Amino acid sequence: MNAERWSDLGKLILRLSLGALILLHGIAKLRGGTEGIVGMVQAHGLPGFLGYGVLLGEVLGPALLILGWHARIGAALIAGNMLVAIALVHLGQLGQLNEQGGWAIELQAMFLATAAAVLLLGPGKYSLNGK
Repeated sequence: MNAERWSDLGKLILRLSLGALILLHGIAKLRGGTEGIVGMVQAHGLPGFLGYGVLLGEVLGPALLILGWHARIGAALIAGNMLVAIALVHLGQLGQLNEQGGWAIELQAMFLATAAAVLLLGPGKYSLNGK
């Protein structure tokens, strides 16, 4: 296998893993409702309808990544969703460690970093709309 194929395979793994893991959060929101998110957004003084934006970042974005169809847009939606989540929910944890000694927001940071990587690298050859 040449270097380009390895690179495309790596991009596929990034897209599928990030897409699947974030989509699980989106499915949970679809099943349980978005009232909690809407309430949290309103509690921060923002219009409640902005809470429905989580569906863009946790359902539409991951679907685009998994399919490899406009994956950069999907990655941007996920990255934006993670920035909002960190700002609204996890800001107080930026300088904290968890019980195992890891960063308290390591999962959110990893999702954000992986989305940024896909945004910069593109979907690769193994996608619906190619590179």
